[in-house]
Amino acid sequence: MLQRFIKKKRGQVIDNSYADLTEDEIEIIKFVLPFTMTSKERLISLIRAVRYLEQNKIEGDFVECGVWKGGSVMAMISVLKKLQSSERIIWLCDTFEGMTPPLIDDAKFDGTSAKSLLELDVNRTSNVWAVSGLEEVKRNISDLKYPHDKINYVVGPVEATLPSLSIEAISLLRLDTDWYESTKVELEILFPKLVKGGVLIIDDYGHWKGCKKAVDEYFETLDQPIFLNRIDYTGRIFTKYW
Repeated sequence: MLQRFIKKKRGQVIDNSYADLTEDEIEIIKFVLPFTMTSKERLISLIRAVRYLEQNKIEGDFVECGVWKGGSVMAMISVLKKLQSSERIIWLCDTFEGMTPPLIDDAKFDGTSAKSLLELDVNRTSNVWAVSGLEEVKRNISDLKYPHDKINYVVGPVEATLPSLSIEAISLLRLDTDWYESTKVELEILFPKLVKGGVLIIDDYGHWKGCKKAVDEYFETLDQPIFLNRIDYTGRIFTKYW
């Protein structure tokens, strides 16, 4: 496995992962890291996607499927606040009770089945379960003082909740529910609503085989070619050009 590039200067270890970031970006990343399992590389891609959408006045709601403790949406809101923007409608879709049952396609990149990983933790305390209650997420987000009427909490499995959501246009679509079935449903229902210039971020493409399979299968049905840009070993990002 490739190690992070680091260098030593006068006996100190320098972390190059922050080398090209602004002070604002570093501040946001350090603020949200306790509330997310997402890497710094994926966080900076998210931060810059939000800034790009705002600066280019690309309209549409922000939608996140798979919220955990709220770290990623906290990053989104932090950028909006620094840009003095409070008009974006945000949809947060999650069971808020942990992971749904995985299927046979759901396995890590090394072939370890998700089912076996979940069964190893009968107390549901490991990060694989991604358990975080709705009230905990609300508390974490509330400190940012984003308008409450702009944030919609959609509680339940996305397979059950997404078909009835009244979302017209999406500018930022972030998918982080890990499994094949949930990712498949998210793309089928939400991707057609992603506007021209809108950004799709997939958190688990490289880590969970089921997620990758769902993404590849869905994109094969489209008439337009898709280039998923690599953020890190698992994250992918795409800007819709039609």
